Amino acid sequence: MNDDNPRIMYVEDEADIREIAEFALEDEGFDLLICASGEAALEQVSAFSPDLILLDVMMPLMDGPSTLKLLRELPGQAATSVVFLTAKVQPSEVEAYLALGALAVIAKPFDPMALPEQIRELLSRGNVKKPGASGDQA
Repeated sequence: MNDDNPRIMYVEDEADIREIAEFALEDEGFDLLICASGEAALEQVSAFSPDLILLDVMMPLMDGPSTLKLLRELPGQAATSVVFLTAKVQPSEVEAYLALGALAVIAKPFDPMALPEQIRELLSRGNVKKPGASGDQA
């Protein structure tokens, strides 16, 4: 891994969607960690220290909003930016995800060719946690 590359954690239970995202992002200069469940994300997030977490909403056992709530309770993760990737994008649903503290919502099915640029745009907003930066914002 290159310390200068943005660190992206993608949490998704569907193997085919994980593969598409990995294919879309692996050659785009991101350090990528893919987790198949919220539980795996909780176990690995502190060691990986992502700049941005892409989080599926509908997953078995622990859904995305529940995962986000537990992530926020972990030391050092209160300010980590989270973007939900979901097919559930009715205005009221998007409003609820943003109210939970998500930076943004990307609709599924997502465009794999556009995903790297969408992530770069989110990272460029300036409110995404940077390793070693002081004054991190949520």
